Amino acid sequence: MADNDTDSRHPDEMNLAELREEIETIDREIVEKIAQRTYVADTIAQVKSEKGLPTTDEQQEQAVMDRAGDNAEQFDVDANLVKAVFRLLIELNKVEQRESR
Repeated sequence: MADNDTDSRHPDEMNLAELREEIETIDREIVEKIAQRTYVADTIAQVKSEKGLPTTDEQQEQAVMDRAGDNAEQFDVDANLVKAVFRLLIELNKVEQRESR
């Protein structure tokens, strides 16, 4: 939309644009948090490697999944969806840990 069309836009359209900008910001923050989590997971992998610990820790994975479900409920988000995202993150971290050994 051209700049001179700004005044002719309906308020709902402007709100939609603002909401989409907010989604873009949130998406960027999600990616930043994934990057931070991956960095910490890489550090954990180094510690595991130094101590000769296995890549997979089923008890810890279950604790992560339980927390994910609890957090989903707290924020009224579908727990299955949140757990699926965390399963992907865990699998990504495990693959990276195996490749780095």
